[in-house]
Amino acid sequence: MNEIYSNGHPKPLTTDDFTSAEDPFDLFNLWFDHARAKEINDPNAMALATTGADLLPNVRMVLLKGVDSGGFVFFTNSESQKGGELAANPQAALVFHWKSLNRQVRVRGRVEQVTVAEADAYFASRPRDSRIGAWASQQSRPLESRAMFEAAIGDVAARYQGQDVPRPAYWNGYRVMPISIEFWHDRPFRMHDRIVFTRPNADKAWVKTRLFP
Repeated sequence: MNEIYSNGHPKPLTTDDFTSAEDPFDLFNLWFDHARAKEINDPNAMALATTGADLLPNVRMVLLKGVDSGGFVFFTNSESQKGGELAANPQAALVFHWKSLNRQVRVRGRVEQVTVAEADAYFASRPRDSRIGAWASQQSRPLESRAMFEAAIGDVAARYQGQDVPRPAYWNGYRVMPISIEFWHDRPFRMHDRIVFTRPNADKAWVKTRLFP
């Protein structure tokens, strides 16, 4: 899995982005390079939509932590609400909106957990306090008070004092494997550019279609 942050100056954006693009990940990476250069806060922020057994959609912001030809990766507590929904229905949609670029990307696809090695490697890269928080937080479940949470943080910190903080078994990564990636570019008078790349599954070639705005 490639790191999502890179150095150097991104290739310039042009009106030919849509016309010349043949692979959606190449186009995504071009736009994402510019988002990293332009967006003040969290250029890797993305809305994640899931549905559980009740089929009622749920959406929240998460952070993209890796992207390659296999898909888009984020990490979370698998016992959280989103984790439960993904267990019941391993499909999701993503939205990236970069206001500074007037551009948006929408992704739809199936979801799988990353490998244990990937989850271990990313968890080990997190700040120590974030790793402690992953143990202390029973994510999405009722919390009596902030004081109770802070006490749990203290207990975990004491437990691992002077030791490495291991990854909890319930803390995992998820890869959204797209069957659809749509690119939207704002243009004057709502005469926007839209193209969508689709494929029936990850083993098939992408089909590119321009859409009315």
